[in-house]
Amino acid sequence: MHITTLKLITLLLLLASLIGCGTAPTHLIVAPQVYLSPSNQLSGKEAQLSVVDMRTSPHIIQILEKDEAAIILSSEQRLEDIIQGLITKQWQQQGLTFTNSANNKITMTIEKAIISVEQESVSYSTQSEIIIKVTIDNSKQTLTSSFKNRAHSEGALNADIAVLEREFNQHLSTLIKQVLISKDIKTFL
Repeated sequence: MHITTLKLITLLLLLASLIGCGTAPTHLIVAPQVYLSPSNQLSGKEAQLSVVDMRTSPHIIQILEKDEAAIILSSEQRLEDIIQGLITKQWQQQGLTFTNSANNKITMTIEKAIISVEQESVSYSTQSEIIIKVTIDNSKQTLTSSFKNRAHSEGALNADIAVLEREFNQHLSTLIKQVLISKDIKTFL
C-alpha cells in the first residue's frame, strides 16, 4: 500500500511538471548584460539620473496572428528600473557620483522597446525596435542624443518566446553600452 501511494505521488508530480512545461510564459525576464572595465574617466563628476518610460503600452513582445487574440508579454520588472539600475552601476564604476544636488541632470527616455511578431501558419517574422533618448542639462547647455537599435528576423513554425527574450536582452545590452561609451556624453559631463 505504501509503495502504491509513493508511485501515485511520483506520477502526480511528473504530470504536474509536464503540464507546467506546456504553459506559455506570462512575463519576460529582462536582464541586459553590460561589462565595461572600471575606470576613473568620470571621477569628480556628479549627476542626477532619471529614466522615464514614454511608451503608450508597457509590453515588450506582441505576437499577432490572423483571427487570433494578440499575445502580449511585459517585463517582470519595470523597464525603466532595470535600465536605471544598470546605468547607475556602470557609471559609478567609471567614477560618476549620483546626487540630487548635481548640476548635470540626465534624463533617459524610453521611446520605444518592442518586438512585434507576425505569426503565419508555418512561419513568422519579427520587427524589433528600441529607441532611448538621453538628455543632459547642466543649466547652461543641453545635450540630446538618440540611441536606436532595429532588427528583423524570420523563422519557420512558431516564434519561440525564449529566443525573442534573448534577442531583446541582446539588443537592449548593445544600446545601453552605446550610451555608456558615448564620447559626446562623457565630454558633456
